[in-house]
Parts: sequence; structure tokens; C-alpha cells
Amino acid sequence: MHVDGNAVAAALGFDVSVLKLTCASCGQLGPFAEHHVYDSGPGIVVRCAGCGEITARMVRTDTEIWLDLRGSKSVRVPLPAEA
Repeated sequence: MHVDGNAVAAALGFDVSVLKLTCASCGQLGPFAEHHVYDSGPGIVVRCAGCGEITARMVRTDTEIWLDLRGSKSVRVPLPAEA
């Protein structure tokens, strides 16, 4: 069973809903929030909503976060509008 990408926000400490991932397997570009998150193991696995391939893996310890994005072709982070 999976949850949506918003579930990762608490583990990372920031809102991931603004991120967009491009799957390295199928090329689908989509909001992180639409990816399927599996968080019942010792780490978190994020899978593409289109093809089901792994786009990211994450483990959080007391001192750091290990983030593996090798299943993503790109990660887009929008910048806030200038005032």
C-alpha cells in the first residue's frame, strides 16, 4: 500500500509538493506529490505513478538524510517570484 508524495514532507523537513520529478525510466514529468510513496520499511521508496519504477530512495537518521535520486532523470525546484 502506498501514500502520495506529500508524506515525504515530514521526513525531509520541507514541503516537497513544489518539486517535479522526471522518471528516468518512462520520462513522465510529474509533481512529487503524485508519486507513490512506500514508507513501511526502514527507509522510504518513491515510485513513478506512470510506470511504477523507483524514482527516489530516502533514509533519515538522527544526523542526516540520505537521498538517492538515480531513478529520476531530473528534479525541478521552482524559485519564488521576486518581489
